[in-house]
Amino acid sequence: MDTSDFRNGLHIFNDGQVVTIIEFQHVKPGKGGAFVRTKLKNMRSGAVVDKTYRAGEKVDQAYLEKKAYQFLYRQGDELILMDMDSYEQVPFQEEQFGDSAGFLKEEMMVTVLDVNGEVMGIELPNSVELEITECEPSFKGDTVSGGSKLATLETGAKINVPFHINVDDMIRVDTRTGEYLERVKK
Repeated sequence: MDTSDFRNGLHIFNDGQVVTIIEFQHVKPGKGGAFVRTKLKNMRSGAVVDKTYRAGEKVDQAYLEKKAYQFLYRQGDELILMDMDSYEQVPFQEEQFGDSAGFLKEEMMVTVLDVNGEVMGIELPNSVELEITECEPSFKGDTVSGGSKLATLETGAKINVPFHINVDDMIRVDTRTGEYLERVKK
């Protein structure tokens, strides 16, 4: 493929590494040849780099396969997932999930991103519903000031929640940012 096929979210090889195009801009200056300015995110390290390609330059596309897995349980620093196609149990290191590992709940469905048999990343649903197991009690008048307090979720993750949230409340959490979204009914 060449640079005219670029689009946001496309996966390509850059210096032997799989990268995702975050943004790109086709530039045609008054003098000289056209070029494409890109912002690329490394799938393995998460590092973002800027790279400029000549217009029409050939690049290798990375074919990313998305596989459905179900989270079963934790075993030390390993997370055991089940491939939903073969029902094989596969161990993953907790660091492969990054910060989102704290939002994993048993029987949750996740998507594993695979390039040529190598796991490049793991995607959780955009939001999950979890129960509050620990937080400071609420006091009358707390909601006036806005603010937030630290709460522990059923998975062990700690996030900031508004003052009106109490122990045993169910809340929705954004797994990408780790932020409180809303309280939900049990």
